[in-house]
Amino acid sequence: MIRDFSRRPIFRLAASAALLCGLAAPALAGVFNPETFTLPNGMQVVVIENHRAPVVAHMVWYKIGAADELQGKSGIAHFLEHLMFKGTPSVPPGEFSKIVARNGGQDNAFTSYDYTGYYQNVARDRLELVMKLESDRMANLTLTDAEVDPERKVILEERRQTVDNSPGARLREQMRAAQYMNSPYGRALIGWEQEMRGLTTADAIAWHRKYYAPNNAVLVVGGDITMKELRPLAEKYYGAVPARAVPQRQRAQEPAQQAARRVTLESAQVRQPSWQRTYLAPSYMRGAIEHAYALQVLSEILGGGATGRLYRALVADKELAVGASSYYDAMGVDLSTFGVSASPRIGVEIATVEAEVNKVLAELVEKGVTADEVARAKSRMQDAAMLARDSFSGPARLFGEALSMGRTVEDVEQWPERIGQVTPEQVNEAARYVLREHQSVTGILLPKPTS
Repeated sequence: MIRDFSRRPIFRLAASAALLCGLAAPALAGVFNPETFTLPNGMQVVVIENHRAPVVAHMVWYKIGAADELQGKSGIAHFLEHLMFKGTPSVPPGEFSKIVARNGGQDNAFTSYDYTGYYQNVARDRLELVMKLESDRMANLTLTDAEVDPERKVILEERRQTVDNSPGARLREQMRAAQYMNSPYGRALIGWEQEMRGLTTADAIAWHRKYYAPNNAVLVVGGDITMKELRPLAEKYYGAVPARAVPQRQRAQEPAQQAARRVTLESAQVRQPSWQRTYLAPSYMRGAIEHAYALQVLSEILGGGATGRLYRALVADKELAVGASSYYDAMGVDLSTFGVSASPRIGVEIATVEAEVNKVLAELVEKGVTADEVARAKSRMQDAAMLARDSFSGPARLFGEALSMGRTVEDVEQWPERIGQVTPEQVNEAARYVLREHQSVTGILLPKPTS
C-alpha cells in the first residue's frame, strides 16, 4: 500500500471546525505518556497504554523508504512491502494475513518516502502470535522468482489504478517531479513504470538484507498492554534477531530554486478543473527548521476549514470556489512542501481563482496574521492532539513515523506545548520565508477539449 503523507499534518489535523475549546498549558503535558527502551540488538521499543478495550495495535517501522532507492531502481521499497507477505520457511506464501484474519485481526503495510511500516490490529491475547510472525519475516523472508514475478504484475496494476487512471494523482506526481529538482523526493513514490518492470528477485533480496534489520527498525505497540507485559515478548522474538551493519542514508540535496514552474494536465476524465500550488519548505529535520511549528499554525490559519482565510475569501465571500485548503507536513528527513489548493465553481475560470488565491497570500505576507487568528488556530490544533489519545492505532502511527525519521519520543509528546509557544511574529516570518514565487510549482487540472 502506498502512503504519501505529504498532505497530512501531524495528529491528522483535518481542520475540523468541531474542535473549539482551548486547553490551558499545564494540561498539555504528557499527551500519550509512552514508555520506551532499546533492545541489545538496537531495536527501539515503544509502548502506549490505552486500556479502553482488550485490543492492541502492533507496528514495525523500518527506517527506509522510496527516497532511499538507488537511481534506476524506483519502486523497490514498495515492491518489497508486497513481497514481505510471500513467506518464510515456517510460514507458507500468502499465509501471513490468513493467520492474522483467522485470529480475528487485521493487518496491512504501507510505504512512504522515508519509511516502510507493517501493522496488525488484534485482541491482546493474540499479540504474541503476531510478534512471532513479524519477527520471523524480519529475519527469514524467503523469495523466489515463482513468488516475485507475479507480484511484479500486481504492483504495475496498482500503479495503473492509483496513478495512471487518476488525473489528480498524475498531476501531483508531475508537480512533485518539478518541485524537487535534485532530491529523491521528486521520484514517483510507487516507482516509474519502466523501472518497476525491471525489478528482480535479487533486487528485493538485497533490499531486505541491507535494510530490514532490528537496529534499523522501531517496534510500537499501542493499546491494552503495559511495558512490563510487552518487554519479555519483545526480547523473546525481536531480541533474537541479530543486528546487521546498515549504511547511513545518503541523499542528494535540493539546490536553491530560482524560477517558478507551472504544470498543466488535461484529461478526458476530468469534469471539474482544479488548481493547486506547492512551495518548497523546511521540515523538522532539514532547512530552516526554526519555521516548522509556525508553518503548521500558518496552514491552519489559511486552510482551517470554514474559518480559514482561503475558504472565507474564495468560497464564503466571493463564491468563486467550491473548496479551498492548505496543507503542510513538517515530518520528513529532507525538505517538505507547503501547499494551497482550490476548486472553482462551475463557470468560474481557473485564472480568476488563481488571482484570488494570490491576493489572499499577498495580503497575508504584507499585513501578517492577527494574534486572535494565531490563538484560535493553536487551540484547535492542541485539541486535536488531545482527541488523538482515544485512538488505538493513531498514537502508534505518530510515534512510529517520528522515530523512523530520527525524531524522539519527547518531540511527539511536546508537540502541543511547542505549538502553544508559536507567536504571530514567528508565523509572519515563516510566511515570508516560504511563500516566495521562485520556489513554487503551480499545478492546473483541466478537462480535455473535445473537437
